[in-house]
Amino acid sequence: MGTQKPSSSSSSTWLKWLGFVTAVWVQSISGNNYTFSNYSDSLKTLMSLTQLQLNTLSVAKDVGKAFGILAGLASDRFPTPLILLIGSLEGLISYGLQFLVVNQSIKPLPYSLMCVVLCMGGNSTTWMNTAVLVTCFRNFKRNRGPVSGILKGYIGLSTAIFTDLCSSLFASDPASFLILLAVVPAVVCSTAMIFLRESPPSDGGDDAKDDEDEETRYFGAFNVVSVIIALYLLAYDVSGEHGRVLSRVFASVLLVLLASPLAVPAYVFVRSRWSPSRRRSSGSDAEEPLLVEAEAEVVVVDQGGENEEEEIKVVGKRMIGEDHTIIEAIRTVDFWVLFVSFLCGVGSGLAVMNNMGQMGLAMGYSDVSVFVSLTSIGGFFGRIGSGTLSEYSIRKAAVPRPLWNAVSQIVMAIGYVVMAIAIPGSLYIGSVVVGVCYGIRLAVSVPVASELFGLKYYGLIYNILILNLPLGSFLFSGLLAGLLYDSQATHIPGGGNTCVGAHCYRLVFVIMSFACLLGFGLDLLLTYRTKNIYLKIYESKKSRKQGTGKLRVKG
Repeated sequence: MGTQKPSSSSSSTWLKWLGFVTAVWVQSISGNNYTFSNYSDSLKTLMSLTQLQLNTLSVAKDVGKAFGILAGLASDRFPTPLILLIGSLEGLISYGLQFLVVNQSIKPLPYSLMCVVLCMGGNSTTWMNTAVLVTCFRNFKRNRGPVSGILKGYIGLSTAIFTDLCSSLFASDPASFLILLAVVPAVVCSTAMIFLRESPPSDGGDDAKDDEDEETRYFGAFNVVSVIIALYLLAYDVSGEHGRVLSRVFASVLLVLLASPLAVPAYVFVRSRWSPSRRRSSGSDAEEPLLVEAEAEVVVVDQGGENEEEEIKVVGKRMIGEDHTIIEAIRTVDFWVLFVSFLCGVGSGLAVMNNMGQMGLAMGYSDVSVFVSLTSIGGFFGRIGSGTLSEYSIRKAAVPRPLWNAVSQIVMAIGYVVMAIAIPGSLYIGSVVVGVCYGIRLAVSVPVASELFGLKYYGLIYNILILNLPLGSFLFSGLLAGLLYDSQATHIPGGGNTCVGAHCYRLVFVIMSFACLLGFGLDLLLTYRTKNIYLKIYESKKSRKQGTGKLRVKG
């Protein structure tokens, strides 16, 4: 007998983790859509815009996400590299044109055309995010919370990464900043096209348990690295002015930290070579509904001293937790409760992010980049923490994941009240609170949708859910913040307007706090309606940990 070779599934495990690293890099640069505040004032000045017109541009940027439905449809039909290619090219064109305008290489484009250009930039991120989330959820379906937290967390950091790199290398020049937004995502996506592929997990039993335990440890390593990066960015932001040499050193160390997750696939590769006998099943359960695991376990019955296996057959109409088409999903109450509560959280959060530059100027701050970075870093900690902790709470106590959304909504409402009162330092407090709660909302809602409606058509369901981003941006940023700001502002000779003082946004904050209270109530309702689902998920994870999770489902 010859020496057995490692299975193809075992030898490809390190490639799956290498793909996850490139997914992290894509998310590190795909939050460019949140950086509008860093160059919006330049567009406002060059194009002589009112605040309402500027906010409409930011809405156009977010409306691009509405066309993410195309990315969702494509994700079920085309390979991941093609989805990434479309997103990167679209972003290159959008931010490249914005650079030419801000750099005054060309005359400002007509206002309607600029809306289209920003819409393209917003849409580019939906292709990147869809490709990354759908592929990684299918590759790591038993750890959706950590996957969502890590990937969404790096999106939260991306604003700070771009902002701090630009300030350290180019002294926060808006034109240079836009060059980064155009070129860097195209380069990173080109790398991900090579390595990010679907790699089916093992099909159950002891291998599945070992995979889940391994994944948990590796995701812990990713969490540690991401927290180090976040703290490093925070230290740079709060440490005041930096000289040219120190700024260059900062940028170099940041790039090394972003490359450090490569240690995980390298470790897995070396380990697979040293332990060739380790096997993994090549079966795929990527399309298996999550709750079938809980309801289709083998039950061992003792009858007259003999153990006979009674195989439970899953019957009946489609339940929450199984794979839903988009039509089946939107016919459920749970989908719309999740949709509207999501709107309340992300809509108000986007209003703050899109208007942070003007909010800082209104409160008397000349440099508002620190608030943009604080919101970004706060968003990271909200995403990374809620992704991991919500998964842990399900495994330990069957706590429904939507409960985390409810907590974030009530805290966000308090943050808006603090900013409305305008106590000293309120903008610092508010930017962090809004960032954290916005991050929780995104990181938790993404796996909730997959757990309620399955992974088979998840790309489209996800993009329907994030229609809340353009809708929320239009309602809260374009209409609410834009109209109320203009009602308080004074006109400037030659075009445009300005407003200085706490009164500029006070009513905006008050209204958004009430919206968050509505979202809080809806999230509590969803928590109640899904408690049995998460109890079944808890029981499934518990049985698999105890080694009793064999599945035999009759079709």
